[in-house]
Amino acid sequence: MIKASAHGVSKRFGPTLALDGVHLTVQGGEVHGLVGHSGAGRSTLVSILTGLIGPDAGRVRFEGEPAPPLSDRGAWRRLVSCVHQRSMMIAELSVAENLYLNRQSSRPLINWKALHRRASELLETFGVNVRPTLLAGELSVEQRQLVDIARALASGVRFVILDEPTARLDGAAIDRLFASVDALRQNGMTFLYVAHRPQEVYDICQTVTVLRDGHNVLTQGIAHLTQNELAEALTGRTRLAMPAESSLEEPPPVKEPPHPRRSRRKKAAEPEPEPVAPQREIVLAVQGLRLRDRYDDIHLEVGLGEIVGVTGSSSSGKVALAESVAGMRRPDAGSVTVEGAVLRRGPADALRIGIGFVPRDPRLIPALSLAENATLPVAATLGRYGMVSPRLLKQAGRRIMEDFAIRARSPRQPLNRLAGGDARKVALARALATQPKALVVIDPTAGADTGSTESLLNLLMVAASRGVAIMLVSDELYDLRICDRVLVMCHGRVVLECPRGWNDGEIIAAIEGVA
Repeated sequence: MIKASAHGVSKRFGPTLALDGVHLTVQGGEVHGLVGHSGAGRSTLVSILTGLIGPDAGRVRFEGEPAPPLSDRGAWRRLVSCVHQRSMMIAELSVAENLYLNRQSSRPLINWKALHRRASELLETFGVNVRPTLLAGELSVEQRQLVDIARALASGVRFVILDEPTARLDGAAIDRLFASVDALRQNGMTFLYVAHRPQEVYDICQTVTVLRDGHNVLTQGIAHLTQNELAEALTGRTRLAMPAESSLEEPPPVKEPPHPRRSRRKKAAEPEPEPVAPQREIVLAVQGLRLRDRYDDIHLEVGLGEIVGVTGSSSSGKVALAESVAGMRRPDAGSVTVEGAVLRRGPADALRIGIGFVPRDPRLIPALSLAENATLPVAATLGRYGMVSPRLLKQAGRRIMEDFAIRARSPRQPLNRLAGGDARKVALARALATQPKALVVIDPTAGADTGSTESLLNLLMVAASRGVAIMLVSDELYDLRICDRVLVMCHGRVVLECPRGWNDGEIIAAIEGVA
Protein backbone atom coordinates (compact mmCIF):
# COMPACT_ATOMS: atom_id res chain seq x y z
CA MET A 1 0.00 0.00 0.00
CA ILE A 2 1.11 3.54 -0.70
CA LYS A 3 0.06 6.76 0.98
CA ALA A 4 -0.01 9.96 -1.07
CA SER A 5 -0.47 13.47 0.24
CA ALA A 6 -0.45 17.13 -0.71
CA HIS A 7 0.18 19.72 2.02
CA GLY A 8 -0.66 23.42 1.63
CA VAL A 9 -0.49 23.23 -2.16
CA SER A 10 -1.10 26.49 -4.05
CA LYS A 11 -0.94 27.18 -7.78
CA ARG A 12 -1.53 30.35 -9.75
CA PHE A 13 -1.95 30.77 -13.52
CA GLY A 14 -1.53 34.48 -14.23
CA PRO A 15 -4.29 36.31 -12.34
CA THR A 16 -6.16 33.07 -11.60
CA LEU A 17 -5.53 31.34 -8.27
CA ALA A 18 -6.34 27.73 -9.14
CA LEU A 19 -5.38 26.20 -5.75
CA ASP A 20 -5.02 27.99 -2.44
CA GLY A 21 -3.39 26.01 0.37
CA VAL A 22 -5.05 22.70 -0.48
CA HIS A 23 -4.49 19.65 1.74
CA LEU A 24 -5.22 16.09 0.61
CA THR A 25 -4.21 12.78 2.17
CA VAL A 26 -5.00 9.50 0.44
CA GLN A 27 -4.48 6.61 2.83
CA GLY A 28 -2.97 3.37 1.58
CA GLY A 29 -5.53 0.79 0.45
CA GLU A 30 -8.46 3.21 0.10
CA VAL A 31 -10.47 4.76 -2.71
CA HIS A 32 -10.49 8.48 -1.93
CA GLY A 33 -13.04 10.59 -3.81
CA LEU A 34 -12.26 14.06 -5.17
CA VAL A 35 -15.24 16.18 -6.22
CA GLY A 36 -15.88 19.79 -7.16
CA HIS A 37 -17.35 22.04 -9.82
CA SER A 38 -15.57 22.97 -13.03
CA GLY A 39 -12.96 25.48 -11.94
CA ALA A 40 -12.73 24.06 -8.42
CA GLY A 41 -9.10 23.04 -8.96
CA ARG A 42 -9.42 19.26 -9.41
CA SER A 43 -7.51 19.08 -12.70
CA THR A 44 -4.73 21.31 -11.37
CA LEU A 45 -4.38 19.14 -8.26
CA VAL A 46 -4.24 15.95 -10.38
CA SER A 47 -1.56 17.53 -12.59
CA ILE A 48 0.51 18.32 -9.48
CA LEU A 49 0.04 14.83 -8.02
CA THR A 50 1.24 13.26 -11.29
CA GLY A 51 4.25 15.56 -11.66
CA LEU A 52 3.06 17.34 -14.80
CA ILE A 53 3.34 20.74 -13.11
CA GLY A 54 4.86 21.89 -9.85
CA PRO A 55 3.11 23.81 -7.07
CA ASP A 56 3.98 27.43 -6.33
CA ALA A 57 3.81 26.58 -2.62
CA GLY A 58 3.35 23.46 -0.54
CA ARG A 59 4.67 19.94 -1.04
CA VAL A 60 3.70 16.51 -2.34
CA ARG A 61 4.79 13.32 -0.58
CA PHE A 62 4.56 9.61 -1.27
CA GLU A 63 4.93 7.34 1.76
CA GLY A 64 6.22 10.33 3.69
CA GLU A 65 9.04 10.98 1.21
CA PRO A 66 9.20 14.16 -0.89
CA ALA A 67 8.05 13.78 -4.50
CA PRO A 68 10.82 13.51 -7.09
CA PRO A 69 11.83 16.52 -9.21
CA LEU A 70 9.60 17.17 -12.24
CA SER A 71 12.47 16.33 -14.59
CA ASP A 72 12.67 12.73 -13.31
CA ARG A 73 9.72 11.33 -15.30
CA GLY A 74 10.80 7.77 -14.67
CA ALA A 75 10.54 8.19 -10.91
CA TRP A 76 7.06 9.73 -11.21
CA ARG A 77 5.87 6.85 -13.43
CA ARG A 78 6.99 4.37 -10.78
CA LEU A 79 4.98 6.18 -8.09
CA VAL A 80 1.70 7.23 -9.68
CA SER A 81 -0.36 6.66 -12.81
CA CYS A 82 -3.44 8.45 -14.10
CA VAL A 83 -6.27 6.84 -16.08
CA HIS A 84 -8.16 9.50 -18.01
CA GLN A 85 -11.82 9.35 -19.08
CA ARG A 86 -10.69 9.31 -22.71
CA SER A 87 -8.41 6.36 -23.36
CA MET A 88 -4.81 7.16 -24.22
CA MET A 89 -4.35 3.88 -26.11
CA ILE A 90 -3.39 3.88 -29.80
CA ALA A 91 -6.36 2.47 -31.73
CA GLU A 92 -4.23 0.94 -34.52
CA LEU A 93 -2.13 -1.15 -32.10
CA SER A 94 -3.19 -4.34 -30.35
CA VAL A 95 -4.04 -4.54 -26.67
CA ALA A 96 -0.71 -6.28 -25.98
CA GLU A 97 1.26 -3.61 -27.86
CA ASN A 98 -0.50 -0.84 -25.92
CA LEU A 99 0.12 -2.59 -22.59
CA TYR A 100 3.87 -2.75 -23.16
CA LEU A 101 4.38 0.36 -25.27
CA ASN A 102 7.77 1.89 -24.38
CA ARG A 103 8.36 -1.00 -21.96
CA GLN A 104 9.22 -3.77 -24.39
CA SER A 105 12.60 -5.51 -24.49
CA SER A 106 15.55 -3.51 -25.77
CA ARG A 107 16.26 -6.24 -28.32
CA PRO A 108 15.74 -5.20 -31.95
CA LEU A 109 13.26 -8.03 -32.58
CA ILE A 110 10.10 -8.54 -30.53
CA ASN A 111 9.12 -12.02 -29.38
CA TRP A 112 5.41 -11.71 -30.20
CA LYS A 113 4.47 -15.04 -28.67
CA ALA A 114 6.08 -14.10 -25.36
CA LEU A 115 4.54 -10.60 -25.50
CA HIS A 116 1.03 -12.00 -26.02
CA ARG A 117 1.53 -14.53 -23.23
CA ARG A 118 2.65 -11.85 -20.77
CA ALA A 119 -0.24 -9.59 -21.80
CA SER A 120 -2.73 -12.42 -21.38
CA GLU A 121 -1.39 -13.20 -17.89
CA LEU A 122 -1.53 -9.53 -16.94
CA LEU A 123 -5.12 -9.11 -18.13
CA GLU A 124 -6.18 -12.28 -16.33
CA THR A 125 -4.54 -11.08 -13.12
CA PHE A 126 -6.65 -7.94 -13.15
CA GLY A 127 -9.82 -9.64 -14.31
CA VAL A 128 -9.95 -8.04 -17.77
CA ASN A 129 -11.62 -10.39 -20.23
CA VAL A 130 -10.00 -9.12 -23.46
CA ARG A 131 -7.89 -10.90 -26.09
CA PRO A 132 -4.38 -9.40 -26.19
CA THR A 133 -4.32 -9.62 -30.00
CA LEU A 134 -7.46 -7.48 -30.39
CA LEU A 135 -6.93 -3.99 -31.81
CA ALA A 136 -7.50 -1.28 -29.23
CA GLY A 137 -9.85 0.50 -31.63
CA GLU A 138 -12.21 -2.50 -31.49
CA LEU A 139 -12.64 -2.35 -27.70
CA SER A 140 -15.73 -1.01 -26.01
CA VAL A 141 -15.41 2.08 -23.80
CA GLU A 142 -15.65 -0.14 -20.71
CA GLN A 143 -12.92 -2.49 -21.97
CA ARG A 144 -10.61 0.44 -22.74
CA GLN A 145 -11.01 1.75 -19.20
CA LEU A 146 -10.11 -1.63 -17.72
CA VAL A 147 -7.14 -2.11 -20.06
CA ASP A 148 -5.91 1.40 -19.18
CA ILE A 149 -6.07 0.47 -15.49
CA ALA A 150 -4.23 -2.80 -16.17
CA ARG A 151 -1.61 -0.89 -18.14
CA ALA A 152 -1.10 1.48 -15.22
CA LEU A 153 -0.77 -1.37 -12.74
CA ALA A 154 1.57 -3.33 -15.02
CA SER A 155 4.23 -0.70 -14.49
CA GLY A 156 4.28 -1.60 -10.79
CA VAL A 157 2.62 1.53 -9.40
CA ARG A 158 0.39 1.12 -6.36
CA PHE A 159 -1.28 4.54 -6.53
CA VAL A 160 -3.66 5.19 -9.43
CA ILE A 161 -5.72 8.30 -10.17
CA LEU A 162 -9.01 7.60 -11.95
CA ASP A 163 -10.09 10.82 -13.70
CA GLU A 164 -13.87 10.64 -14.28
CA PRO A 165 -13.73 7.04 -15.58
CA THR A 166 -17.54 6.67 -15.72
CA ALA A 167 -18.24 9.71 -17.91
CA ARG A 168 -18.84 7.53 -20.99
CA LEU A 169 -20.15 4.34 -19.35
CA ASP A 170 -23.71 3.14 -18.77
CA GLY A 171 -25.06 1.79 -15.48
CA ALA A 172 -24.09 -1.88 -15.84
CA ALA A 173 -20.56 -1.03 -17.04
CA ILE A 174 -20.13 1.36 -14.11
CA ASP A 175 -21.08 -1.39 -11.67
CA ARG A 176 -18.52 -3.75 -13.21
CA LEU A 177 -15.82 -1.06 -13.13
CA PHE A 178 -16.52 -0.36 -9.47
CA ALA A 179 -16.36 -4.07 -8.66
CA SER A 180 -12.95 -4.31 -10.35
CA VAL A 181 -11.62 -1.23 -8.53
CA ASP A 182 -12.88 -2.51 -5.17
CA ALA A 183 -11.22 -5.90 -5.73
CA LEU A 184 -7.91 -4.16 -6.52
CA ARG A 185 -8.28 -1.98 -3.43
CA GLN A 186 -8.72 -5.07 -1.26
CA ASN A 187 -5.47 -6.38 -2.77
CA GLY A 188 -3.58 -3.30 -1.57
CA MET A 189 -4.04 -0.74 -4.36
CA THR A 190 -4.66 2.93 -3.54
CA PHE A 191 -6.93 5.10 -5.70
CA LEU A 192 -7.79 8.77 -5.98
CA TYR A 193 -11.20 8.80 -7.67
CA VAL A 194 -12.13 12.05 -9.45
CA ALA A 195 -15.89 11.62 -9.60
CA HIS A 196 -17.94 12.42 -12.70
CA ARG A 197 -21.09 12.42 -10.56
CA PRO A 198 -20.73 13.28 -6.87
CA GLN A 199 -23.28 10.59 -5.98
CA GLU A 200 -20.80 7.96 -7.23
CA VAL A 201 -18.56 8.42 -4.21
CA TYR A 202 -21.14 6.57 -2.11
CA ASP A 203 -20.74 3.49 -4.33
CA ILE A 204 -16.95 3.20 -4.44
CA CYS A 205 -15.15 5.55 -2.00
CA GLN A 206 -14.30 5.34 1.68
CA THR A 207 -13.42 9.05 2.03
CA VAL A 208 -14.18 12.15 -0.01
CA THR A 209 -12.56 15.57 -0.36
CA VAL A 210 -14.55 18.49 -1.77
CA LEU A 211 -12.87 21.41 -3.50
CA ARG A 212 -14.61 24.70 -4.18
CA ASP A 213 -12.94 27.68 -5.85
CA GLY A 214 -9.48 26.24 -5.19
CA HIS A 215 -10.06 25.62 -1.47
CA ASN A 216 -10.69 22.56 0.69
CA VAL A 217 -14.22 22.78 2.04
CA LEU A 218 -14.69 19.21 3.28
CA THR A 219 -12.84 15.94 3.89
CA GLN A 220 -14.93 13.25 5.53
CA GLY A 221 -15.63 9.54 5.63
CA ILE A 222 -18.48 8.53 3.35
CA ALA A 223 -20.22 6.57 6.11
CA HIS A 224 -20.82 9.81 8.03
CA LEU A 225 -21.76 12.09 5.12
CA THR A 226 -25.31 12.62 3.86
CA GLN A 227 -26.01 13.54 0.25
CA ASN A 228 -27.47 16.88 1.36
CA GLU A 229 -24.25 17.67 3.23
CA LEU A 230 -22.20 16.76 0.16
CA ALA A 231 -24.37 18.94 -2.10
CA GLU A 232 -24.12 21.88 0.29
CA ALA A 233 -20.32 21.52 0.45
CA LEU A 234 -20.12 21.51 -3.34
CA THR A 235 -22.42 24.43 -4.01
CA GLY A 236 -22.61 26.38 -0.78
CA ARG A 237 -26.37 25.99 -0.91
CA THR A 238 -28.98 23.29 -0.57
CA ARG A 239 -29.43 20.81 -3.40
CA LEU A 240 -32.05 20.96 -6.15
CA ALA A 241 -35.56 20.44 -4.89
CA MET A 242 -37.44 17.82 -6.82
CA PRO A 243 -40.79 18.70 -8.37
CA ALA A 244 -42.76 17.49 -5.34
CA GLU A 245 -41.13 20.26 -3.35
CA SER A 246 -39.93 22.46 -6.18
CA SER A 247 -38.52 25.88 -5.52
CA LEU A 248 -39.87 27.07 -8.86
CA GLU A 249 -42.55 29.69 -8.74
CA GLU A 250 -45.97 28.24 -9.33
CA PRO A 251 -47.73 29.56 -12.43
CA PRO A 252 -50.62 31.85 -11.61
CA PRO A 253 -53.84 29.93 -11.00
CA VAL A 254 -56.30 29.81 -13.85
CA LYS A 255 -59.44 31.73 -12.99
CA GLU A 256 -62.50 29.57 -13.11
CA PRO A 257 -65.62 30.92 -14.80
CA PRO A 258 -68.20 32.20 -12.34
CA HIS A 259 -70.67 29.60 -11.15
CA PRO A 260 -74.17 29.88 -12.55
CA ARG A 261 -76.68 31.28 -10.04
CA ARG A 262 -77.65 28.49 -7.71
CA SER A 263 -81.09 27.90 -6.30
CA ARG A 264 -81.39 28.80 -2.63
CA ARG A 265 -83.28 25.58 -1.99
CA LYS A 266 -81.22 23.04 -0.13
CA LYS A 267 -80.65 19.79 -1.97
CA ALA A 268 -79.98 16.41 -0.53
CA ALA A 269 -76.32 15.83 0.16
CA GLU A 270 -74.58 14.15 -2.76
CA PRO A 271 -71.46 12.01 -2.49
CA GLU A 272 -68.21 13.81 -3.31
CA PRO A 273 -66.92 12.81 -6.76
CA GLU A 274 -63.67 10.87 -6.91
CA PRO A 275 -60.71 13.14 -7.71
CA VAL A 276 -59.60 12.74 -11.31
CA ALA A 277 -56.07 13.53 -12.47
CA PRO A 278 -56.16 16.38 -14.99
CA GLN A 279 -55.60 15.29 -18.58
CA ARG A 280 -52.81 17.12 -20.35
CA GLU A 281 -53.25 18.35 -23.89
CA ILE A 282 -51.08 16.09 -26.09
CA VAL A 283 -48.33 18.02 -27.85
CA LEU A 284 -45.82 15.38 -29.03
CA ALA A 285 -47.13 12.02 -30.25
CA VAL A 286 -45.04 9.07 -31.42
CA GLN A 287 -47.05 6.25 -32.97
CA GLY A 288 -45.70 2.81 -33.96
CA LEU A 289 -42.18 4.06 -34.62
CA ARG A 290 -39.73 1.39 -35.84
CA LEU A 291 -36.12 1.45 -36.99
CA ARG A 292 -34.49 -1.83 -37.94
CA ASP A 293 -32.01 -3.19 -35.39
CA ARG A 294 -32.59 -0.18 -33.10
CA TYR A 295 -36.17 -0.07 -31.79
CA ASP A 296 -39.61 -1.42 -32.64
CA ASP A 297 -43.26 -0.39 -32.18
CA ILE A 298 -42.67 2.64 -29.95
CA HIS A 299 -45.72 4.58 -28.77
CA LEU A 300 -45.15 7.73 -26.76
CA GLU A 301 -47.15 10.83 -25.89
CA VAL A 302 -45.92 13.97 -24.14
CA GLY A 303 -48.47 16.48 -22.90
CA LEU A 304 -48.38 20.24 -22.56
CA GLY A 305 -45.79 21.13 -19.94
CA GLU A 306 -44.97 17.49 -19.26
CA ILE A 307 -41.50 15.97 -18.92
CA VAL A 308 -41.33 12.33 -19.98
CA GLY A 309 -38.09 10.50 -19.33
CA VAL A 310 -36.70 7.66 -21.43
CA THR A 311 -33.87 5.51 -20.13
CA GLY A 312 -32.20 2.17 -20.80
CA SER A 313 -28.80 0.63 -21.43
CA SER A 314 -26.51 1.86 -24.21
CA SER A 315 -27.93 -0.84 -26.51
CA SER A 316 -31.59 -0.20 -25.66
CA GLY A 317 -32.26 2.04 -28.66
CA LYS A 318 -33.15 5.11 -26.60
CA VAL A 319 -30.69 7.46 -28.32
CA ALA A 320 -31.71 6.31 -31.81
CA LEU A 321 -35.35 6.88 -30.81
CA ALA A 322 -34.63 10.42 -29.61
CA GLU A 323 -32.70 11.20 -32.79
CA SER A 324 -35.61 9.90 -34.87
CA VAL A 325 -38.11 12.08 -33.01
CA ALA A 326 -35.82 15.07 -33.62
CA GLY A 327 -35.59 14.31 -37.35
CA MET A 328 -31.95 13.21 -37.26
CA ARG A 329 -32.79 9.63 -38.28
CA ARG A 330 -35.47 8.38 -40.65
CA PRO A 331 -37.52 5.53 -39.13
CA ASP A 332 -38.74 2.59 -41.21
CA ALA A 333 -42.32 2.91 -39.99
CA GLY A 334 -44.53 4.97 -37.71
CA SER A 335 -45.13 8.68 -37.29
CA VAL A 336 -44.08 11.68 -35.18
CA THR A 337 -46.50 14.58 -34.83
CA VAL A 338 -46.52 17.88 -32.94
CA GLU A 339 -50.04 19.17 -32.34
CA GLY A 340 -51.15 17.23 -35.41
CA ALA A 341 -48.36 18.43 -37.72
CA VAL A 342 -46.50 15.42 -39.13
CA LEU A 343 -42.70 15.18 -39.18
CA ARG A 344 -41.82 14.38 -42.77
CA ARG A 345 -38.05 14.25 -43.05
CA GLY A 346 -34.95 15.86 -41.59
CA PRO A 347 -34.09 18.28 -38.78
CA ALA A 348 -35.28 21.29 -40.79
CA ASP A 349 -38.76 19.83 -40.93
CA ALA A 350 -38.57 19.09 -37.19
CA LEU A 351 -37.85 22.77 -36.56
CA ARG A 352 -40.73 23.72 -38.87
CA ILE A 353 -43.30 21.78 -36.84
CA GLY A 354 -41.87 22.97 -33.50
CA ILE A 355 -39.34 20.37 -32.26
CA GLY A 356 -36.20 21.60 -30.52
CA PHE A 357 -33.26 19.25 -30.02
CA VAL A 358 -30.27 19.09 -27.66
CA PRO A 359 -28.03 16.12 -28.58
CA ARG A 360 -25.56 14.58 -26.15
CA ASP A 361 -22.77 16.17 -28.17
CA PRO A 362 -24.30 19.58 -28.95
CA ARG A 363 -21.91 20.31 -31.84
CA LEU A 364 -21.43 23.92 -30.87
CA ILE A 365 -18.89 25.98 -32.82
CA PRO A 366 -15.84 26.60 -30.57
CA ALA A 367 -14.53 29.55 -32.55
CA LEU A 368 -17.82 31.47 -32.29
CA SER A 369 -18.85 33.41 -29.22
CA LEU A 370 -21.36 32.40 -26.60
CA ALA A 371 -23.94 34.81 -28.07
CA GLU A 372 -23.35 33.66 -31.66
CA ASN A 373 -23.76 29.98 -30.76
CA ALA A 374 -26.90 30.53 -28.67
CA THR A 375 -28.64 32.69 -31.29
CA LEU A 376 -27.58 30.77 -34.39
CA PRO A 377 -31.11 29.50 -35.28
CA VAL A 378 -32.60 33.01 -34.96
CA ALA A 379 -29.70 35.09 -36.28
CA ALA A 380 -31.91 36.47 -39.06
CA THR A 381 -34.03 38.26 -36.44
CA LEU A 382 -31.04 40.18 -35.06
CA GLY A 383 -30.63 42.61 -37.93
CA ARG A 384 -31.77 43.68 -41.36
CA TYR A 385 -30.82 42.84 -44.92
CA GLY A 386 -29.08 39.63 -43.85
CA MET A 387 -26.67 41.43 -41.52
CA VAL A 388 -26.51 40.69 -37.76
CA SER A 389 -26.50 43.81 -35.62
CA PRO A 390 -23.62 43.66 -33.08
CA ARG A 391 -25.77 45.67 -30.66
CA LEU A 392 -28.74 43.31 -30.89
CA LEU A 393 -26.44 40.28 -30.70
CA LYS A 394 -24.82 41.63 -27.54
CA GLN A 395 -28.23 42.35 -25.98
CA ALA A 396 -29.46 38.85 -26.79
CA GLY A 397 -26.26 37.36 -25.39
CA ARG A 398 -26.61 39.25 -22.11
CA ARG A 399 -30.22 38.09 -21.73
CA ILE A 400 -29.16 34.49 -22.34
CA MET A 401 -26.31 34.75 -19.80
CA GLU A 402 -28.76 36.07 -17.22
CA ASP A 403 -31.68 33.72 -17.99
CA PHE A 404 -29.51 30.60 -18.15
CA ALA A 405 -27.03 31.54 -15.39
CA ILE A 406 -24.04 31.13 -17.71
CA ARG A 407 -20.69 31.95 -16.12
CA ALA A 408 -18.76 34.02 -18.66
CA ARG A 409 -16.96 37.35 -18.81
CA SER A 410 -19.18 38.65 -21.62
CA PRO A 411 -21.44 37.43 -24.46
CA ARG A 412 -18.40 37.71 -26.76
CA GLN A 413 -16.44 35.06 -24.86
CA PRO A 414 -15.44 32.20 -27.22
CA LEU A 415 -17.28 28.99 -26.51
CA ASN A 416 -14.09 26.96 -26.12
CA ARG A 417 -13.31 28.96 -22.96
CA LEU A 418 -16.52 27.97 -21.17
CA ALA A 419 -16.80 25.16 -18.62
CA GLY A 420 -18.64 22.02 -19.74
CA GLY A 421 -21.82 22.81 -17.82
CA ASP A 422 -22.00 26.34 -19.20
CA ALA A 423 -21.50 25.05 -22.75
CA ARG A 424 -24.48 22.74 -22.24
CA LYS A 425 -26.54 25.73 -21.10
CA VAL A 426 -25.62 27.46 -24.37
CA ALA A 427 -26.83 24.37 -26.26
CA LEU A 428 -30.11 24.43 -24.33
CA ALA A 429 -30.50 28.16 -24.97
CA ARG A 430 -29.95 27.55 -28.69
CA ALA A 431 -32.64 24.84 -28.77
CA LEU A 432 -35.13 27.06 -26.92
CA ALA A 433 -34.35 30.15 -29.02
CA THR A 434 -36.87 29.04 -31.66
CA GLN A 435 -39.60 28.75 -28.99
CA PRO A 436 -40.31 25.07 -29.74
CA LYS A 437 -43.54 23.36 -28.74
CA ALA A 438 -41.64 20.14 -27.97
CA LEU A 439 -38.05 19.62 -26.87
CA VAL A 440 -35.97 16.45 -27.18
CA VAL A 441 -32.94 16.37 -24.87
CA ILE A 442 -30.29 13.62 -24.65
CA ASP A 443 -28.17 13.39 -21.47
CA PRO A 444 -28.73 17.06 -20.56
CA THR A 445 -26.15 17.09 -17.75
CA ALA A 446 -23.36 15.07 -19.40
CA GLY A 447 -20.00 16.59 -18.49
CA ALA A 448 -21.59 19.12 -16.10
CA ASP A 449 -20.53 19.61 -12.50
CA THR A 450 -23.03 19.40 -9.65
CA GLY A 451 -23.97 23.09 -9.62
CA SER A 452 -24.47 23.14 -13.39
CA THR A 453 -26.40 19.87 -13.23
CA GLU A 454 -28.91 21.34 -10.82
CA SER A 455 -29.13 24.55 -12.85
CA LEU A 456 -29.72 22.63 -16.11
CA LEU A 457 -32.46 20.51 -14.56
CA ASN A 458 -34.12 23.61 -13.14
CA LEU A 459 -33.99 25.24 -16.59
CA LEU A 460 -35.80 22.23 -18.07
CA MET A 461 -38.43 22.48 -15.33
CA VAL A 462 -38.89 26.18 -16.11
CA ALA A 463 -39.33 25.39 -19.82
CA ALA A 464 -41.95 22.78 -18.94
CA SER A 465 -43.76 25.24 -16.66
CA ARG A 466 -44.09 27.48 -19.73
CA GLY A 467 -45.82 24.73 -21.70
CA VAL A 468 -42.97 23.02 -23.56
CA ALA A 469 -43.44 19.24 -23.89
CA ILE A 470 -40.08 17.64 -23.05
CA MET A 471 -38.74 14.20 -23.94
CA LEU A 472 -35.70 13.69 -21.70
CA VAL A 473 -33.40 10.78 -22.58
CA SER A 474 -30.75 10.02 -19.97
CA ASP A 475 -28.64 7.30 -18.36
CA GLU A 476 -28.64 9.23 -15.10
CA LEU A 477 -31.39 8.39 -12.62
CA TYR A 478 -30.78 11.75 -10.96
CA ASP A 479 -31.77 13.55 -14.18
CA LEU A 480 -34.98 11.53 -14.35
CA ARG A 481 -36.21 12.73 -10.94
CA ILE A 482 -37.72 15.81 -12.59
CA CYS A 483 -39.86 13.69 -14.95
CA ASP A 484 -43.62 13.21 -14.67
CA ARG A 485 -43.24 9.72 -16.13
CA VAL A 486 -40.29 7.50 -17.02
CA LEU A 487 -40.22 4.90 -19.81
CA VAL A 488 -37.60 2.16 -19.68
CA MET A 489 -36.37 0.63 -22.94
CA CYS A 490 -34.70 -2.75 -23.28
CA HIS A 491 -33.65 -4.31 -26.59
CA GLY A 492 -35.54 -1.73 -28.60
CA ARG A 493 -38.87 -1.89 -26.79
CA VAL A 494 -40.52 -0.06 -23.93
CA VAL A 495 -40.69 -2.60 -21.10
CA LEU A 496 -41.81 -0.40 -18.21
CA GLU A 497 -43.59 2.88 -17.59
CA CYS A 498 -43.31 4.42 -14.14
CA PRO A 499 -45.21 7.43 -12.80
CA ARG A 500 -43.55 9.93 -10.49
CA GLY A 501 -42.50 8.29 -7.25
CA TRP A 502 -40.66 5.34 -8.82
CA ASN A 503 -37.74 3.79 -6.98
CA ASP A 504 -34.26 3.10 -8.31
CA GLY A 505 -34.62 -0.67 -7.93
CA GLU A 506 -37.49 -1.12 -10.36
CA ILE A 507 -35.88 1.14 -12.95
CA ILE A 508 -32.50 -0.59 -12.74
CA ALA A 509 -34.11 -4.04 -12.87
CA ALA A 510 -35.97 -3.09 -16.05
CA ILE A 511 -32.82 -1.59 -17.63
CA GLU A 512 -30.95 -4.83 -16.95
CA GLY A 513 -33.82 -6.89 -18.37
CA VAL A 514 -34.62 -8.74 -15.14
CA ALA A 515 -38.04 -7.17 -14.53
